[in-house]
Amino acid sequence: MKGIIARSIAAIAVGSLLAVASSGVAAASVVDNGKGASSTQAAGARVLELRDQLAKVAYAGDVSGTQGAVGQLDPLLTDLAAGDRYAIQSEAQETAGVARDYNTEVSRVLKTPNSEPRQVPPVPGLPPLPDPLTMVSGLLQSLLTTLTTLLGSLLGGATVPAVPLPVPAVPAVPALPAP
Repeated sequence: MKGIIARSIAAIAVGSLLAVASSGVAAASVVDNGKGASSTQAAGARVLELRDQLAKVAYAGDVSGTQGAVGQLDPLLTDLAAGDRYAIQSEAQETAGVARDYNTEVSRVLKTPNSEPRQVPPVPGLPPLPDPLTMVSGLLQSLLTTLTTLLGSLLGGATVPAVPLPVPAVPAVPALPAP
């Protein structure tokens, strides 16, 4: 019951953030042909959506879902790293480039399971991924963390929600002994 309530609250919070972050999309600047803050915020909302989707499928152990989320992230991260389509600071472009590199490596390893992934230390604060994604656990954790850093730049100081993690099951309460 507590898990359902926690998930509902998290879904409402993410939905609210997406609504606030994407509300400026219609107010694109005429001077920069719509490539300013509003399109950047829209890109941030999309990165947030894809990061959360990636976290959910990865922590569920869903390899094909993880491949799909990684595939959807690739063109967006490429555009952000190039800096042509979105007007973002150079530091955010570099962060997008690092995220794209992690994303590409995860995609490569998932497509060819016998390949050796680049070893990246686990990220403190994130639980390890379940089988069969343990071989890319460090890479996926680093990707999720780098995407969160990128979101801080894209959303312009808005609070970035934490990576959605699986809610551990609450142990059953043992019955009281009869008096």
